[in-house]
Amino acid sequence: MDLRGKSALVTGAGQRIGRAITYGLIRRGVNVAIHYHRSEHGAKATAMEAEVAGVKVVRLQADLSDAEAAEALPARAREALGGLDIAVLNAAMMEKRPLEEVTPSAWDRVMNLNLRSTFFAAKGAAAAMGEQGGAIVTLADIAAFQRWKQYPVHVISKAGVVAATELLAKILAPRVRVNAVAPGAVLLPPDWDDEARKQLVASTPLGRIGTPDDVVRAVLFLLENDYVTGTTLVVDGGRLLT
Repeated sequence: MDLRGKSALVTGAGQRIGRAITYGLIRRGVNVAIHYHRSEHGAKATAMEAEVAGVKVVRLQADLSDAEAAEALPARAREALGGLDIAVLNAAMMEKRPLEEVTPSAWDRVMNLNLRSTFFAAKGAAAAMGEQGGAIVTLADIAAFQRWKQYPVHVISKAGVVAATELLAKILAPRVRVNAVAPGAVLLPPDWDDEARKQLVASTPLGRIGTPDDVVRAVLFLLENDYVTGTTLVVDGGRLLT
């Protein structure tokens, strides 16, 4: 896929990895619908970058924990941009909550955003892309392949994202390609101290923390390579090897 001139939706685009992915698309000449929920300030800042680059940009607010809102969002993006070729489904949350603290409401809060919204936004994107098709990239996590005892709901939600990605790729082929990126340690939680960071670096084969740009390059690869679908590209510095 030649990205220049294409139209994309990025969910959770107002901060962190979502913002970096949006910038990466903008630099390739992609028109972008910037989704946000509460990060309006970040979405505005991201939109300013797009306007400087000379591409079309719109901001769309939605609470994606509402499945109907998640499914409807791609059609809103298509209407605002005049088409939809790409959907990068990044919106998610990560809660540290050991088993004894997992309540039904805590379960629903994480699963509704991380997994349910990804599934329904992908469903809506496939419909909005129409007969010409396009490409969807979901954001998983290396937690999908590891069993973090302090994050049980997060682990299950991201494993579900990988499964959903593979299933949707099979259902939607050849019209729509669906792939995932599973980042490792790229942006650490703000409450991590220097000691925790050092331990993480020491246990990573490539000997460093990743950067948002490492994830952006993976997303761009999956969008541009027309012969890849149903794949989860792990970007973790080799941590799954340990």
